Amino acid sequence: MKKKLGILAVIVIIILSVITYTYYQNIFGSAINKETELFVYDTDDLNDINNKIAPFSDKPDYFLWVASKKSFSKVKPGRYILKEGMSNNDLVNMLRIGNQSAVKVSFNNQDTLEKFAGRIAEQIATDSTSIITSFKNEEFLKANNLTPKSVLQICIPNSYQFYWTVSADQFRDKLLLEYKRFWNKSRLAKAKALGMTKSEVITLASIVQKETAKKTEKPIVAGLYLNRLKNGWPLQADPTVIYAIKEVKGQDFVVKRVLNVDLEINSPYNTYKYRGLPPSLISMPDISSIDGVLNYKEHNYYYMCVDIDNFGYHKFANSLAEHARNAREYQAWLNKQGVNR
Repeated sequence: MKKKLGILAVIVIIILSVITYTYYQNIFGSAINKETELFVYDTDDLNDINNKIAPFSDKPDYFLWVASKKSFSKVKPGRYILKEGMSNNDLVNMLRIGNQSAVKVSFNNQDTLEKFAGRIAEQIATDSTSIITSFKNEEFLKANNLTPKSVLQICIPNSYQFYWTVSADQFRDKLLLEYKRFWNKSRLAKAKALGMTKSEVITLASIVQKETAKKTEKPIVAGLYLNRLKNGWPLQADPTVIYAIKEVKGQDFVVKRVLNVDLEINSPYNTYKYRGLPPSLISMPDISSIDGVLNYKEHNYYYMCVDIDNFGYHKFANSLAEHARNAREYQAWLNKQGVNR
């Protein structure tokens, strides 16, 4: 009898050990079999989360059980990284405290607030309308000496870390903070040496940005326009005319060729008609364009034209006669290609 009871006790212990081990593994053992992103929305409940986790979990049936045992019912919205080897206990703890991971938000040279907002809304939970409203907030604009047109200047094209659930105002305010950090003592001193404000530097940089994508050319192009400004010449920058065309027509379309009739458009952005810089930037300049202005190259150039023998680059000239020859070559090439607009 004692022997039978001993055997029974051993069997019970083994069974209990197996049950305990099984529960332990389902709670604390590896559940996630592949690293992935989990996006949690305001409308998601635990069942929704369980369904999203299931394809990447070896123990999906136990997530809800563990959540109930830990009295967890409401998930905080966000972007979470599910790492390979995470347990259901790890998942519940992460979601309960809202330990979300940041997302990398990047943008390039957008030329309107609407385009910019659309680009950002693709990367965070906040919608484009909220972003536009935030950037156009009158109190914000007044406090920072900005306008609905010039507010884009606080957006320095780069990659930034944000939580996916960042609000429109939080997003805007962080970009403003990064903008202020960008304008360090060195850059401010160079702008002062040019006799220009930050806004004026960025406005000129936006023209340089549209004129050339070549970093080596940007200081040259900047120097050319600074020569014109210093001597009271109109900038006569085609990108500003193209901006004016789109603004007047109220639509976005590709303009490959500026016509003589375009030069008569009555817009403060038409730098053929109005001297000095336009009222604001015409597109977000990247850092290389801004630094191209601040570190402009000194020379005697006043004219530039596309180099048809080396596309992407330009031919520079210091006399109207030389520029006229370059311009004729370019116009002839456009005609040959059938580029009428």
